[in-house]
Amino acid sequence: MSEVILETKKLVAGFGDLDAVKGIDLRFEKNSVTAIIGPSGCGKSTYIRCLNRLHEEVPGAYSSGEVLLNGENIQGLRVDPVAIRRRIGMVFQKPNPFPSLSIFDNVCVGLKLSGVRKSSVLKEVVETSLRAAALWDEVKDKLDAPGVSLSGGQQQRLCIARTLAVEPTVLLMDEPTSALDPISTAKIEELVTDLKKRVTIVIVTHNMQQAARISDRTAFFLLGDLIEFDDTSRLFTAPKQEQTERYITGRFG
Repeated sequence: MSEVILETKKLVAGFGDLDAVKGIDLRFEKNSVTAIIGPSGCGKSTYIRCLNRLHEEVPGAYSSGEVLLNGENIQGLRVDPVAIRRRIGMVFQKPNPFPSLSIFDNVCVGLKLSGVRKSSVLKEVVETSLRAAALWDEVKDKLDAPGVSLSGGQQQRLCIARTLAVEPTVLLMDEPTSALDPISTAKIEELVTDLKKRVTIVIVTHNMQQAARISDRTAFFLLGDLIEFDDTSRLFTAPKQEQTERYITGRFG
């Protein structure tokens, strides 16, 4: 078995008096891609937002249980959530470059916030991160242009570069291609496959074909419960649970 880099134990999370996530145990292996699938409202996004403590930013939100990064529980008052979000980065459904910043400054904003000012270091990190996000060749001659001047697919890759610049251990992706056209989607999928050499990736997707194409393991969520978790090829060809089989064959509900 590969090294487990991130793990949840009995993770419960929700809003008000509604449990959106119900006691989930799940382990993520280093340098792998794990897809989380399931119908709308099944707790997928709530779950991954707990992994880097974004969930707690929502008014009325609560959570309990453990989130372990390299064996360390990152829940609790003594752990700085901002520091956690540097180690566990996130890319959202819609690209969100900072509208007032250039392409260059969008990538290095996290470094500047952490106190890095040396121009040569910033330039090196920006180029390395844009190359890792498969965007360098498209923007290298217009780094001073606004980040929002790029196409939707390019903006999403810019957001990935921004996340990679602070060298996270884990990259969370919440429906990262749902707002993109098929060509941009294919580029992001190709990028995910390449990025797992350097980060562990957890991706929420409604697209089961996408999960089958790019993930090593897949978790199926339903009504806040983890129904099944297995190697992707096995889960899609020989699921153990009837609910999983009904969902992936389109007979759900």
